[in-house]
Amino acid sequence: MSNPSQPSPAQLGYAMPAEWRTHEATWLAWPKDPITWPDRVALVQNIFLEMISRLSAEERVELLVDDGPTEQDVRNRLGGFRVHLSNVRFHRIPTVDSWIRDYGPNFLLNAETRQLAFNHWIFNAWGGKYEELKRDTDVPFKITALLDVPRFTPGIVLEGGSIEVNGAGICMTTEQCLLNPNRNPDLSRADLEGQLRAHLGVSRILWLGEGIIGDDTDGHIDDIARFVRSDTIVAAVEDDPADENYKVLQDNLRRLECATDLSGKPFNLVLLPMPGPVEGSDGRLPASYANFYIANGTVLVPLFGHRNDEKALEILRSVFPGRTVAGLHCEPLVWGLGTIHCVTQQQPGRGW
Repeated sequence: MSNPSQPSPAQLGYAMPAEWRTHEATWLAWPKDPITWPDRVALVQNIFLEMISRLSAEERVELLVDDGPTEQDVRNRLGGFRVHLSNVRFHRIPTVDSWIRDYGPNFLLNAETRQLAFNHWIFNAWGGKYEELKRDTDVPFKITALLDVPRFTPGIVLEGGSIEVNGAGICMTTEQCLLNPNRNPDLSRADLEGQLRAHLGVSRILWLGEGIIGDDTDGHIDDIARFVRSDTIVAAVEDDPADENYKVLQDNLRRLECATDLSGKPFNLVLLPMPGPVEGSDGRLPASYANFYIANGTVLVPLFGHRNDEKALEILRSVFPGRTVAGLHCEPLVWGLGTIHCVTQQQPGRGW
């Protein structure tokens, strides 16, 4: 646990900004694990190259690579894309896998001083499911030397994909994940709420229930509901009552319909369809359009070759009128049980 005698980030004026606020950079970790993406590593790497191309046009990309030969290979392959290479920085920090949203730094800003900082949560590979991946919990410590900013160590297990903030005092998460005994069995709901308030600078926690089928993270919020403005939430819904995600997502929708912001106003809810079942070798994969990433001028949206792809893009274009909403075919990526939001981590700019 964190030292109670030390001031918390919130006490020092820090808070986690909403994702749509200006970024200084996006962090990525180069994919290479054939177990994560069986027979699809090359396809996944091409998705990363396309992401780097789009992101580097408007913000810096901080890319973790294992070694010099990997860096040179990526540089060579970026030559086939329209990339602003001056906006791509390589860091030779070995990783086991690419889920930097979950194990990477959780960035904070001080609204008064504009000082950057980050939380270094404990990453236990989603409740101890993958022993080898636990080694990625040390990645934020290795990044500290690159940034020279304060690093807070809450001392509890938490993944970045399990939390979503609106930048106005609300954190949204799920009971299935944060209250799961495979994370922090000694902490109560009240304990966890206190930790989130102290380390994210929020005032209220909005609890949803469960995540979608096939999600090995035990219900990460970024597959089911996302803030797109401080007063607006995009919620994933399944139209087919026979689909196994239908009841779960309806329960979450009912909770969102009852939720209010800090002033007591209901949130504006925008319904986002699901892409239907996407099957892998071991069953259904956690495919969701809600796993989009909000960059400075672009929103990157996972697509799955489903009839709802274009509908999802149209809906997201309506809620992001000032950004280009770009779809990327992510069927190869979701074989790793996550897509675009799961492999990105925003570093906020020094302004709000």
